[in-house]
Parts: sequence; structure tokens; C-alpha cells
Amino acid sequence: MRVLKHLILAIAGLLGIALIALALAVSHTDDCPAPAAPSSAAQTATVISYHCYGPPEVLTQSVIDRPAPGPEEVLVKVHYAGINPLDYHHMRGSPYLMRLGIGLGAPEVSRLGVDFAGIVEAVGETVSAFKPGDRVFGGKTGAFGSHLVINEGGAIAHVPANVPLEQAGVVGIAGVTALQALVDEGELEAGDSILINGASGGVGTFAVQIAAAIGAEVTGVSSARNHELVRELGAVHMIDYKSINYTDMPQRYDVILDMVGNHSPLANSSVLKPDGKLITVGGAKGNWIAPLLGPMNILISQPFMAQESIMLLAQMRKETLVDLARYMERGELTPSVGHRFQLGEIREAMALSESGRARGKIAVAIP
Repeated sequence: MRVLKHLILAIAGLLGIALIALALAVSHTDDCPAPAAPSSAAQTATVISYHCYGPPEVLTQSVIDRPAPGPEEVLVKVHYAGINPLDYHHMRGSPYLMRLGIGLGAPEVSRLGVDFAGIVEAVGETVSAFKPGDRVFGGKTGAFGSHLVINEGGAIAHVPANVPLEQAGVVGIAGVTALQALVDEGELEAGDSILINGASGGVGTFAVQIAAAIGAEVTGVSSARNHELVRELGAVHMIDYKSINYTDMPQRYDVILDMVGNHSPLANSSVLKPDGKLITVGGAKGNWIAPLLGPMNILISQPFMAQESIMLLAQMRKETLVDLARYMERGELTPSVGHRFQLGEIREAMALSESGRARGKIAVAIP
């Protein structure tokens, strides 16, 4: 028995040492290197890069060789990019556990940005769906820059003729997340009732319009100063989260889409219909376990809920972008651009996004 006790203590000690070593490894941040020399190639691209984790000040503007498309690739001259929480999470390498995938100490990929819209400049020899001059939008790492290459079969689609590139440039992550949450997971139908918590934010402004286009009765939750915006997007009812706790209200909903996470799954369950669905997007900010608390809470709460609770991890897919383009072409979806910046103001734009005070989407114009 004494031998077993010592063995257990030894294993526990080793696990403790391993966890401490892992914590030190993922939380370590390398010093920022000196800026690289600008490219002297005939054809160049202006890009935003980061070579160490930290605040917006780690972002630098540089000139690199312009990429060339491979046989199945499309070269896009980017005109607009959109900013998402994913961007500043990569910038800071936070939560720390994500560094296991993007680089310990420093990022393995130096380019930032995902959402883009622009003009096709060149195509590979086997590309058939796109041609030079086409207006396109989509999602690809490296959107904060004048040029990017993307596979023809990747997350890229044509911009409808009636849609400005600025609006198309902010669709990407938020639009895909909203559509997949409502249609793929929520199975929202005409006549359903839906509450959208965080209705004035990036995903929320898309979700309100898509839900209204489907024919659902939309209740939006936001601060009072954003009620007019959300009503214009299609919400029928508005709740000011600063003065009203919607989980205490008598209404019951078919779907709750929650981007805020200020109410527990069980509290949300109390205002869902018996066969309703709770769909959660995003999580709490923090370097360590805070972002994990939301998924853990959902996992723990599910056995005590009559309804289904889903933690959404959206997938950037061409098919979803094509569907979003149809909504825009029909005039049922107009991306809400609340803030505009130039590429040289990327630090200010990222700071605004990180503050959580952005209204609608943040668009970055790229010369």
C-alpha cells in the first residue's frame, strides 16, 4: 500500500510539473524582431504583418514580393477587408492554448486578416470559375494586404452586381457564422420566434437580417442606443440589456442565438420553448480558462435542459458564401458597416474591435 501511495504521488508530481511546463511554454512571448527590409521586386504587395504577440502596436506595414497564383489559384487585388475578434485573438496569441496551433513564442504565420473583397487580377491555368476583372469576396488568411492568392475551390465567391465592395469585404466570418447558426444549426423557419443576444454586433447584424428574411419574428437584445439600427435591420421587438433581463420575461422562443454569454444555458433554457434551441457563438475573454468556461458550462448544463444547446464553430465554406451572396443580391441582406479605416490605421481599427464597442462591422480600405 505504501508503494502504491508513493507511486500515485510521483505520478501526480510529474503531471504537475508537465502542466507547469506547458503553461510556461504557451504563455511565453518572444521579443519582437527588427522590421524586415522592403522588397525590391518589380511587383510588390503591401501587407500588415506581426512577428510577435501583443497589443496593436505589434502590427507593422511592410512591402513584400507580390504572390503569383498557382495552377488552381486566383490572385485577388484586395480593396476592402473586415476585422473580426479572431484577428485580435491571433494578434495577442490569446487564449494561450491557441498558440499550440499558431506558434509557441511567436506566430508561425505572419499575415493577419480573413474577410476580404476585391478584383481578380490573375488566375491559374486550370481555373474556370473566375477570370480577371471579376469582383469577389470571401475568407483567407492574409486579408490585411493589397494582394492574396486563394484556391478556386476555397472560400471565395462572386460579389453581386448591386453590392459595393466595401460591404462585401466585411461579410466573411460574421456572415458565415450567422447563416450557419440560424439555418444549419437552428433550422429556423418562417413563423419561428428568435431572440438574438448581441444584435448590434458583427454577427448579430447579419443574424437579424437573415432571420427576418426567413420570415421569423426577431427580438433583438442590445443597448438602447443601438435599438434604431437593429429595428431597421428587421427586428420586431427590442430589449435593452442594461435595464431588462430577458431571461426573467414571460416570452418563449424557438431559437436563442447568444453572442454575449451573459446568461447561463439554464437561464436561457427558461425562455426557450420545449423543443427550442440555444446556439452560442464566441466565449469570454481571457488568457487561460475563461474561454473554456462557456463550452464547459454548456456540456455540464445539457443533461438538465429539455432543449438542445449548441456551441457553434463556424466553417468558412464556399457554399455558405454563395448563399450569402444570394441574400445580398435579393436585397435581403445589407452588411452594416459601422466604422471605416485605412490600411495605415490598422492599429486603431484593431483596438476598436478589441474594445467591444464597435457598432456593426469594421471595414478597412486597402489602396
